[in-house]
Amino acid sequence: MKSILYVGMDVHKLSYTLCCYSIEKDETFAIVQMEPKVTNITTYLDQIKRNYGDCEFLCGYEAGSLGYSLHHQLFARGIDCVILAPTTMAGTNNRRIKTDKRDAMNIAKNLAYRTYNAVYIPTEEDNAVKEYIRMRDAAKDNLKKLKQRILSFCLRNGKHFTETKNHWTIKHIAWLKKLDFGNAILQEAFEEYLTLHFQATDKVGLFDKRIEELAKRESYEEKVRKLTCLIGVKAHSALATVVETGDFDRFRTAQQYASYLGLVPGEDSSGESKRITGITKAGNSHVRKLLVEAAQSYSRGAVGYKSKTLSARQKGNEPKVIAYADKANERLRRKFYRLTFNNTKRNVAVTAVARELACFIWGMMTGNISEPRLC
Repeated sequence: MKSILYVGMDVHKLSYTLCCYSIEKDETFAIVQMEPKVTNITTYLDQIKRNYGDCEFLCGYEAGSLGYSLHHQLFARGIDCVILAPTTMAGTNNRRIKTDKRDAMNIAKNLAYRTYNAVYIPTEEDNAVKEYIRMRDAAKDNLKKLKQRILSFCLRNGKHFTETKNHWTIKHIAWLKKLDFGNAILQEAFEEYLTLHFQATDKVGLFDKRIEELAKRESYEEKVRKLTCLIGVKAHSALATVVETGDFDRFRTAQQYASYLGLVPGEDSSGESKRITGITKAGNSHVRKLLVEAAQSYSRGAVGYKSKTLSARQKGNEPKVIAYADKANERLRRKFYRLTFNNTKRNVAVTAVARELACFIWGMMTGNISEPRLC
């Protein structure tokens, strides 16, 4: 039987540090630092095999800036590799001395004793779509900042919109177009701001249309159609949830999925003292943000009310899927109103709804729709 050597890799943009660990001999050896090239890793493993004898390798590195690229490169060369979730690894807390060498050794030992959770590796298509959606969301964030700069510019120069409370409506934009600052340079700066705003708005609109096209691909269409039966979940957030999560079946329960998204409360207890903290914010922050935004939609409308837009999105789904979504929508609206009527802070109520929405999404994607998922 071949022995297995565990190769911990502390990887950075400018260097890789590798270390082998033998669980049979309980020793670390062959610690080297190299240039960040996959060919250097394969040369290193070949050298180890010549010196150590016939053996197999399991390589691993912490999730970080390299993403999945190194994993795919090694996998293409027939080398087993896992990506370790840093927050689940043993021996990473309260380290007073932290070096690349020590990190590589710690990764190797975690691999050997399985004291870690592996990061899910998405398909190439999922990863590409995920990157596109994140690019769109970055453009949207930039647009929000640009809008705030324009409002601040107007306020600093004595221009304040008073016709309605809402900004960036048709009336507000028409008001902006008519502004006259009485100074040529100020006027030029403001018009440049407006031009950037309209260009950024058009770009985000084009990105959204492209995302709707991607959502209609055969591999995503059914899943997206199901998820959009839920209030606040449209093509963008549905597709993002699907590609960011990947395989929903890897979570045994709805609670595990909510925990993966960091939507469950933390705990700070010692002895007889027990203190529940805010949500952990661990795991996938992108989906967590989208679900919190979707949960805002449950703060509006009467319990049981279904808009024409939602009814249109639900068309084409199986009756049991629509019934499950309707139960979820009614339950989540009731939950928000109940919490706020009991003087729960709005943000806390929205987060609680987002957590349960995540549980319903897990049920929808795993086929557990016989009853609403409780979370």
